Amino acid sequence: MAATDQSVEVWPENWPTFALFAQLGTQWAAGMGGPTGLRYEALYPLLDRRCPSDDEWQQTFDDVRTMEAAALAAMRSKD
Repeated sequence: MAATDQSVEVWPENWPTFALFAQLGTQWAAGMGGPTGLRYEALYPLLDRRCPSDDEWQQTFDDVRTMEAAALAAMRSKD
């Protein structure tokens, strides 16, 4: 997973989830075939600290999972 020089625009309403996802950059579970997903045991405490309501917690969790799926698809497409 090498960094690239590409810049992307993040809409303001997506910034909190993007920042949380970026914090998890070292928390990928990996097997023989490469990354398999995020380590949720690292995600849960961050969600607990950032999300004051159960609804916000669930929405942010769902948003991170969407980003995780897109990241996995992008990583696999490079193989």
